[in-house]
Amino acid sequence: MKTIKVITKTALQTKQLAEKLAGFLFAGSLITLSGQLGAGKTTFTQGLGKGLNIKKNITSPTFTLLKTYQGDLPLYHIDAYRLEGLNQDLGFEEYIDADGVCVIEWSHFISDLLPKKRINIEINILEDDSRELLITANGKEYERILDKLCIQ
Repeated sequence: MKTIKVITKTALQTKQLAEKLAGFLFAGSLITLSGQLGAGKTTFTQGLGKGLNIKKNITSPTFTLLKTYQGDLPLYHIDAYRLEGLNQDLGFEEYIDADGVCVIEWSHFISDLLPKKRINIEINILEDDSRELLITANGKEYERILDKLCIQ
């Protein structure tokens, strides 16, 4: 397990970080995002989408739970916010280890469904309205991605 901390001053910087990360992802990549409402989880996902050459506007899937976007790799964007305490099978497992990149906002609500190998990003709002992103890689392939992200 490896963790880095990145501070972004603007939403654009958050998107640029995510766009850079997207260049290192592979089919079957899993990214979980946590942070309070308005922290920038969807903003981060928009940057990932740009890095995956997705042309469609990425919006929060809060009311649909899952949105799929086509780019260099498919992007499966899941919002688990409304799933707290829900004990039924929603079929998310098929997207978690699929042919694209799976991003899950509010992943702690479905943590028992998630594999340990993944990138977890905790986004915190700082006093000056900048963002602190704690990026943790679990698993060798994700640690290599983090190393590449730090080098460039």
